[in-house]
Amino acid sequence: MRNIYKNILQSKANNEKLLAILLDPDKIVWSMMPNLISKINQSPATHIFIGGSLVENNILDELIIEIKKYCPLPIVLFPGNPSQISDKADAILFLSLISGRNSDFLIEHQVKAAPILKQTQLEIISTGYILIESGSKTAVERISKTKPINRDNLNLVLSTAQAGEMLGNKLIYLEAGSGAKQAVPLEMIEKVSENIEIPLLIGGGIIDLQGIQNAYKAGADLVIIGTAFENDLNFFNP
Repeated sequence: MRNIYKNILQSKANNEKLLAILLDPDKIVWSMMPNLISKINQSPATHIFIGGSLVENNILDELIIEIKKYCPLPIVLFPGNPSQISDKADAILFLSLISGRNSDFLIEHQVKAAPILKQTQLEIISTGYILIESGSKTAVERISKTKPINRDNLNLVLSTAQAGEMLGNKLIYLEAGSGAKQAVPLEMIEKVSENIEIPLLIGGGIIDLQGIQNAYKAGADLVIIGTAFENDLNFFNP
């Protein structure tokens, strides 16, 4: 079994930056799968995340099996709810939306998921998920019925991240949301990264390679790219 979290910790200790490509099963076009997997293999990605706010189709197992045939990268579930669990993946981000106060996303979904996860061999990585205001109402905000933290309120974001760490989360994920107009502010990334010990993940609103590098320089340990890659499979081409 892959020890994905241990590898993330080791990369952080070595200052080796990581990159995940986020795939939404609802947006997969099967005829494009060979090209999609080829582009992932040519990219600098270190992980594949799979999930979405809704995921209305029923192809999760099939999708993971197909990717694993041709791509060696670890596959990590990024679920919006307990229906998005597949034992075909390698690990799952066990998310708690700690920026909101909707109990469904703080603990209720996790309670429902626990007995399902107990029947799998998935590596479970507890993750404090913090939604940051990004200039538009994102799918995460609509589905979770929670308000993002104001992008100017750095102290509240930091306190929330630190609380997540104290609660025992293994990762902190600052998320602007899918298709966000604005990425997580660099000064926020810097402030949080300097004041927590666990790895920091950043996603949402990053539209180019420079945005990835800026997040790394500010202190991100792992950056997630979703919409930008979905919209342009040549995103990583020089």
